[in-house]
Amino acid sequence: MNVTAIVLAAGQGSRFRAEAGADQDKLLADCVGLDGVVRPVIEQVLVNLPECVVKRWVVTSPDRMDVVRLAEAYGCEVLRLCSAGMGDSIAAAVAASGTADGWLVVLGDMPFIRSSSIERVIDGLEEGGISVPVQDGHYGHPVAFSQTFGPGLMTLTGDRGAKPLFARATVHEVLVKDPGVLWDVDLPHFLNFIHN
Repeated sequence: MNVTAIVLAAGQGSRFRAEAGADQDKLLADCVGLDGVVRPVIEQVLVNLPECVVKRWVVTSPDRMDVVRLAEAYGCEVLRLCSAGMGDSIAAAVAASGTADGWLVVLGDMPFIRSSSIERVIDGLEEGGISVPVQDGHYGHPVAFSQTFGPGLMTLTGDRGAKPLFARATVHEVLVKDPGVLWDVDLPHFLNFIHN
């Protein structure tokens, strides 16, 4: 499937900044990746995207030039958006990305997801469906949406994500043994990943 990745990197990370300092951008905070290499959070996310995902978009705010530079270095198209809302970001990226068999919504603050888990989510995507990783009974990220959901994704607004679309979809649950699918860096101490 020709799935387009949409990496959401426009949020302000206010909880992280409240603890780490107002000038600290969690997307640029250094963390040790699954491969043992220290990189900024957003770069770890881009490194973990499997090679099968050829079309990649990063949605970020216009003032985040370091995020833009990293995204471009990894071959991503960049969409600069003056909204931190998840719904706004998804809608704008789907509209900008053009035709695709589906979209893989990736959170820019989840640097510890295994590439193999992402591949399994993509492989689990069927026409008219949604594919989501499940770890210990909990839905995680990234989430893949088939082409059918393009119009619905483009109507999302504000900070609400795509959860409402689940109600009218066949959701394929991909069971994984990967705590990274639930692990986001909302606070500084989450930069230290506990491997199971």
